[in-house]
Amino acid sequence: MSERSERTTGTAEPPAPAAQEQSVDPATEVFVAHRNLLFTVAYEMLGSAADAEDVLQETWLRWAGVDPTTVREKRAYLVRIVTRQALDRMRVLGRRKESYIGPWLPEPLLTAPDVAEDVELADSISMAMLLVLETLAPVERAVFVLREVFDLRYDEIAEAVGRSPAAVRQLAYRARAHVAARRPRGAVSPAQTRAALQAFQRAVETGELQGLVDILAPDVVALSDGGGVRHALLRPIVGADKVARLLAGGWWQREAERSVEPVQINGGPGLLIRVDGEVDGVVAVRVENGYVTGAYHVRNPEKLARVARETAVSR
Repeated sequence: MSERSERTTGTAEPPAPAAQEQSVDPATEVFVAHRNLLFTVAYEMLGSAADAEDVLQETWLRWAGVDPTTVREKRAYLVRIVTRQALDRMRVLGRRKESYIGPWLPEPLLTAPDVAEDVELADSISMAMLLVLETLAPVERAVFVLREVFDLRYDEIAEAVGRSPAAVRQLAYRARAHVAARRPRGAVSPAQTRAALQAFQRAVETGELQGLVDILAPDVVALSDGGGVRHALLRPIVGADKVARLLAGGWWQREAERSVEPVQINGGPGLLIRVDGEVDGVVAVRVENGYVTGAYHVRNPEKLARVARETAVSR
């Protein structure tokens, strides 16, 4: 099933940041000021940039009918709208994932270098973290994102998810414990990240594995997402030897002109792969304690729109 087959078709578009260059009404000015934040909230809840944009459109339609002078805490008000819309959208995504062919990976974002400087933000949008968040129930995920990433008050979150503040505290506690047991850990230096990415780049470009095996963690996991449209792994590959053999055996090989560009994907190291000049996929690499613990390869064409240009994210 197409990733976007159930997207909304409304004609009203939310204003882009460039709208600030012209004279704008107060409602538009407020929305533009918070647009990147609202997109990030929706994306972290959904793992899909396309659906996050649809949620922004729906949020704008509701906000455009509000007199902003009557709203005291505009940021919280907008986050509440976007959260409710994202929770509704999760039901649509759940149906798509049930029929998805092969592993489902989040839609990758090409992010600016300064995103990595905000360690908490970069961690929250990383492929690894988004996959952990997939294991939470929808409301738990919303509560975790709003509390742990965006530091909203419990009463604000309660209004957004339709629960009491006491219930939200319990949900936050459970979600925090769940994520803590599964989230990737381990500090990594910029030098270690560069070494890991360079080793991966050599493997992709030449098939040369020297230096790669040494930086693969024993329990490294390789996942790929072709969406049933492009060739990809149908199940995770686990273990340094298996992942190395996978690379050596031609996971990346094609009889075509291939180029590999180091980029930042979801706030972390990644590779943008082009075949015959066209974007063929991206690989997000997770590095912990100097070792590669995860490689997330997205080839589904419907998930590659956001790697052509940088996407602004913020907290």
